[in-house]
Amino acid sequence: MLGCLGALIAAGAVKPALAQRVVPKIGTICPLGYVDTLNGRCSTLGLMRYTVQPTNGKACPEGWMNVGGGYCRKK
Repeated sequence: MLGCLGALIAAGAVKPALAQRVVPKIGTICPLGYVDTLNGRCSTLGLMRYTVQPTNGKACPEGWMNVGGGYCRKK
């Protein structure tokens, strides 16, 4: 079981929410705390790391807050 989970993560099938300095631009604006780098990405310019996940058009889960740009950030 554990080997299957590791294989799925390694294959990219499961994407865990990790602290990110650069995220893909989903909408027309970047999430709060990120700057548009004009190449389809948003960056914190190396100053901070946030744990974010896409909203996928739904409300953010409990313990997360909507930061715009199609993302939720862990509180």
